[in-house]
Amino acid sequence: MSAARTIARLGIQEAVRRRVFLIVAVLTAAYLVLYGLGVWQAFEEVEQGIGPTGFAGVEPDVVVGATLLGLNMFGTLFLGTILAVFLTLGAVRGDAERGLLQPVLVRPVPRWTLLAARFAASALVCGAYVIVVFAVATVTTWALGGWWPDRVVEPALGLAGAVAILCALSLAGSVVLSSTANGIAVFMVFGAGLVAGLLGQIGEGIGSDTLSDVSRSASWLLPFEGLYQSALGALTADTVGFTRLAIDLGPFGGAEDFGPLLWPWAVLYLALVGAAALRAFARRDL
Repeated sequence: MSAARTIARLGIQEAVRRRVFLIVAVLTAAYLVLYGLGVWQAFEEVEQGIGPTGFAGVEPDVVVGATLLGLNMFGTLFLGTILAVFLTLGAVRGDAERGLLQPVLVRPVPRWTLLAARFAASALVCGAYVIVVFAVATVTTWALGGWWPDRVVEPALGLAGAVAILCALSLAGSVVLSSTANGIAVFMVFGAGLVAGLLGQIGEGIGSDTLSDVSRSASWLLPFEGLYQSALGALTADTVGFTRLAIDLGPFGGAEDFGPLLWPWAVLYLALVGAAALRAFARRDL
């Protein structure tokens, strides 16, 4: 356990030395400022009657607030993915090529301990990051627009779970891929998950069961997308009537409930990715 803590601490210290957190902090600050400006302007338009107020039974503040906070969740997940990639893209092969990994493993430290420690450190850091950014955006939406989501804990945990899966995929990729190739691969997987969600929206819009089935299957295959969509749905879990319909028809339409089996599957998925990474790492000659 002490070895795992030491490896996790050294990994975070290395990220600090490379100014990973500084880069992410600057990007996050700029992002939150832009988000606050967008929220302020959007609710100003609604209050002046310029926004979407022409539909009977539709609450424009709910539509605007849910849409903006839903879009923020995409931005938060994207920034969390960047942080996850920065923390893990060279965790195994990159460190081995620089000669940093061999002294650790000859102490001896089991290889599974190294992987577990690096995953725990990156998942905790990235999970805390997305939760804090989501919380700040939620408070900003309430302070500037007076709207509060129906659920707060579920969306935050969904984002944390999604970014933990991306950490695991990036760490597993670092066993067999170079840093550059691994970073590209993770972002392509992330993009594939988002495309799956968009396919689901298109399928619902045109009434295509095939596209909806493809989207749902892809979201189970890449459960970070399923967690993201479930988190979106939790924002307006108690909203009903025409307001709910307006939200579902807008850019917030990626929300979907995957049921109680999603989280157990996500945990099992992490275990499967970890087992595959450990198997590949055990066979690798350092």
